[in-house]
Amino acid sequence: MSVSRTLLALLEPGPRHGYDLKRAYDGHFAHGRQLAYGQVYSTLSRLLRNGLVEEAGVEHGAGPDRKRYTITDAGVTDVAQWLATPEDPEPYLQNTLYTKVVLALLSGRSAQDILDTQRAAHLREMRELTKRKKDGDLADQLICDHALFHLEADLRWLELTAARLDQLAREVRS
Repeated sequence: MSVSRTLLALLEPGPRHGYDLKRAYDGHFAHGRQLAYGQVYSTLSRLLRNGLVEEAGVEHGAGPDRKRYTITDAGVTDVAQWLATPEDPEPYLQNTLYTKVVLALLSGRSAQDILDTQRAAHLREMRELTKRKKDGDLADQLICDHALFHLEADLRWLELTAARLDQLAREVRS
């Protein structure tokens, strides 16, 4: 999963502090593996340097000054392209797909489009593996079967997620 693109997408609804981004990330995606503050701020620094975010002001308070960051047009374009690009079909892909689905729901994009695009990528890969399996020796057949079983499981997850999109949308927005 791309932490930088996830943080970038979390800025789309409006400017946020690094602390707010970490809290949103951890709340939606950490699942026991929270981001370190240092990773958040080094990622924001890199995004700033690359022109994908900009500072939206500084708040002075009792503690250290808190910078607010906002996404730039280039950042919005980057997020849109990332969300629309299917991931390479591989085992244990659900974490990245889940992240993309939640970010689409949070940003008002179509999570169904993300699932449909991914489904098409999986089906293409399955067709290629099936052809390779037919032309291959026993070792190739067994390797292809292993990959096909994992891809079938991914397809079941995609279908299940699509069936639960309305419920997931309600939960991530609450």
